[in-house]
Amino acid sequence: MKKIITLLFVLSISIFAELKNEYPTQKLIDSKIPIIDIRTPPEWVETGLVKGAIPIMFFDERARYDIPKFLNTLNKKIDTTKPFALICRTGSRTKILSEFLSSELNYKVINLLGGMVYIKAKGLPIEAYKK
Repeated sequence: MKKIITLLFVLSISIFAELKNEYPTQKLIDSKIPIIDIRTPPEWVETGLVKGAIPIMFFDERARYDIPKFLNTLNKKIDTTKPFALICRTGSRTKILSEFLSSELNYKVINLLGGMVYIKAKGLPIEAYKK
């Protein structure tokens, strides 16, 4: 079942999707566009979060996910009628999720390429994760 859903994520990309793939920059961080960190709590503790990011786990440590739970939390934390960005460790998880959110829900999503690895390499601001 998980493979089918993952395949549907990938196949659901449409020409009408509102999706941007871009590397994180200080300008983006300063723009106040919400950045959603979809990594796991142990990852947040280990590396911290990009400054101002909102942690909402999507895939757990066993690669399981709960789409309704994630969407419920996301819609409580941000205005999904406006653009927002997704970040993970390297951009692999956000690629799948951003394609789904933009094509299926018509959200205006920015997939942050390179993820936290890129953020750290570029010296962009990181803050400690606070539970």
